[in-house]
Amino acid sequence: MLKVLIFHGWHGSDLPHWQAWLAQELVLSNCIVAFPQLSNNAAPQKEVWIEEALDAVVAFKPDIVVCHSLGNILWFHLCESLQTRVRKLLLVAPPRDHSDTPEVCTFFPSPVPDDLHSDETLMVVSDNDPYMGIEESISLAFKLGVELKIIEGAGHISSSSNYGPWPWVKEWVLT
Repeated sequence: MLKVLIFHGWHGSDLPHWQAWLAQELVLSNCIVAFPQLSNNAAPQKEVWIEEALDAVVAFKPDIVVCHSLGNILWFHLCESLQTRVRKLLLVAPPRDHSDTPEVCTFFPSPVPDDLHSDETLMVVSDNDPYMGIEESISLAFKLGVELKIIEGAGHISSSSNYGPWPWVKEWVLT
């Protein structure tokens, strides 16, 4: 069975967010899903999230990891200590440096890993994401050496931009 690990971002990704929808859909498709709710998601601390996320990766041994927003930055930090690889990694709507935002400042500056510990990685962004401009997204994808998919008018690709059910992401995970 396919094992999928999902990392939410700042404030979590409860329904109607696409990550919560995806978790449900994958279970219905006979996947094993881990969607840990990381501590204090309104004012997360990097070291706490890293410890929780690393524990999840080690215990769960996922085939696929799906990250959204601050979850991407968490994965970048994890790459500094990971001892394992995943088959596929999906990076959705990573944010720019938010060192000036007190609630998430411990996560920044973010490393740009040389190795994402994935055999296949795709980064998906929107051309009007308020948390990272399109030129910044293109630059990050280039630095990471990953394929980039740009969606028009999708905001931060979250429930606030009408990303609840998102059939494309389910198909990407399952193929």
